[in-house]
Amino acid sequence: MTTAAVPTRRERQRTATLNEIKQTARRLLTDHGPGAISLRAIAREVGMSAAALYRYFPSLEALVADVCTDVYGELRDAVDAAGAATEGPGPQLVAMAHGFRHWSIANPQEFALLFGTPVPGVAELEDDCESPDHPGARLGAVFLGPFAQLWDELHRPADPRDDELREHLAPMLAAHGGEVIPPRAMLTFLGAWTRLYGMVALEVFGHLRWAITDVEPLFEAELAAFVRELTVG
Repeated sequence: MTTAAVPTRRERQRTATLNEIKQTARRLLTDHGPGAISLRAIAREVGMSAAALYRYFPSLEALVADVCTDVYGELRDAVDAAGAATEGPGPQLVAMAHGFRHWSIANPQEFALLFGTPVPGVAELEDDCESPDHPGARLGAVFLGPFAQLWDELHRPADPRDDELREHLAPMLAAHGGEVIPPRAMLTFLGAWTRLYGMVALEVFGHLRWAITDVEPLFEAELAAFVRELTVG
């Protein structure tokens, strides 16, 4: 049995500096918003020159993409943990939706970084969004697992539009490694995501304050409506 190589002192120092740079970028993000992240600002906070940052990240875009990947991972873990706390694909999806909303409300700046107006680094990250290794695709896969199980339990018949839908949904199918569920099911899954994201984005960005003082009942009603539509067909 082989043992893992012990990192050298230089490697440990480099890793510590990388983490400090990312933590600083994250702090600037949460304190001042995505627009506050710049190499000059990060270098000033870390105590090094902006030029020295290039020894760790080739560009600001690469740094932001790395931070985004970390944030996607945290969101994925929160959603996964919410689903793991219950049993059955239907209850798991509902719990995951709640987990997504709770994380987003608790982390509005991080939500804005991932799902708001793209900043340098986020836009470049989206260029690879059709890869199953994309952090957004890995987040989607957490939802897709129980959704696929639920769809299978519903015994839906084949849809005559599947060939047409398969063509239209090619990017999404590629992002999830192929046709893991029928095209009609993937379209339904995409519709569910747009409803969930839309509701949460409206709440996080404060666009429902003109209409309602507590979004919870509206969110619950939308979840119930989707589950009802899905199970009835």
